[in-house]
Amino acid sequence: MRSIFRLVTLCAACIVLPSLAAPLSNLYEVREPVADQQPEAREEALRRAFDSLVLRLTGDPEASQRPSVAELRKNPQQLIGRYAHEGDSVVVYFDPQTTERSLRSAGLALWGANRPSILSWWLVDEGDGARLVGDGQDQSVALRVAAQHRGLPLRLPLADLGEQMLGVAEVAQGADAQALREASSRYDADALLAVSASQADSQWEANWYLWLGDEQTQGKASGQTHEALADAVMLAVSTFLAPRYTVAAGEVQDITLEVMGADVDRFAELEQLMAPLAGRLARVESDRLVYRLAASPEQLRAQLALARLHEVPAEETVMEAHGNKPDSVEAPTPDAHAPAGERVPEAEKRRLQPDAGLLLRYRW
Repeated sequence: MRSIFRLVTLCAACIVLPSLAAPLSNLYEVREPVADQQPEAREEALRRAFDSLVLRLTGDPEASQRPSVAELRKNPQQLIGRYAHEGDSVVVYFDPQTTERSLRSAGLALWGANRPSILSWWLVDEGDGARLVGDGQDQSVALRVAAQHRGLPLRLPLADLGEQMLGVAEVAQGADAQALREASSRYDADALLAVSASQADSQWEANWYLWLGDEQTQGKASGQTHEALADAVMLAVSTFLAPRYTVAAGEVQDITLEVMGADVDRFAELEQLMAPLAGRLARVESDRLVYRLAASPEQLRAQLALARLHEVPAEETVMEAHGNKPDSVEAPTPDAHAPAGERVPEAEKRRLQPDAGLLLRYRW
């Protein structure tokens, strides 16, 4: 098994992952405006950056005001790796490990870096006709900045002539979205966001509609500028999504996860998915990967859904337990692998322990 594992790991280092949900590389990077570089203005900007990060990680607007978080907010520099002034902003780079550990110790339920990709059909009307914002257009900058600030992986369509005619304004107000769903399939995102934004006098307003799998929600947002409106919409989306993926430290339990139908590409994707959850590969059995981890079952299910994995129904699991699946492999015991009289190392003994805790089985 060790030789198989080394081979799979080596191959995984040489592949490119598909562009579905993936860890955000800049999740712990926060940009905040700052009046000047004086200590008072800088310290206030660092506290705002802390508030923005906590909201990004929890989806809870009140989280940074909790008494258990007060000491961290009072002195956020204990969580900061470095910061730099860029123009009229300060860019703050929080240390991921220190920050996550400190916030979990304060009792906060956190949303990890692996998040659903969102395809946004964003229609803008400035009084001279509505048009769809496409990838690379000037107005897309405000959308990407807002999405990054709220910790959301954003995608935008090409906005070609055919897509301009999709009726996004009606969909954003609850009309049938079938045509929009069909057009979205080419982008292969996890969630679909339709927004109809318009400017009236000095105010921007928008209707928005979000689909995530079988779930959907809608709302209204406003702002004095298009940038402020984009931030308001992304904040509302983040607030809706966060409870589906956050998990508190006390909500975890031991889980054995079996994933069937794995190949080299999928192994690499799964390793990336397991990293924030501290999942440990216990063994490889043909195309079956067996992990052990401590996590919230619901959070794990939500993360696996992002990888397009499907849970094996309970009745199939029962059939396999009774030996109805020909390639089922019985878990080895530590003694079976140790030569007579030789002591098995503790790390190896833990790896060879029979499956324990909640058993979840998935397949691609």
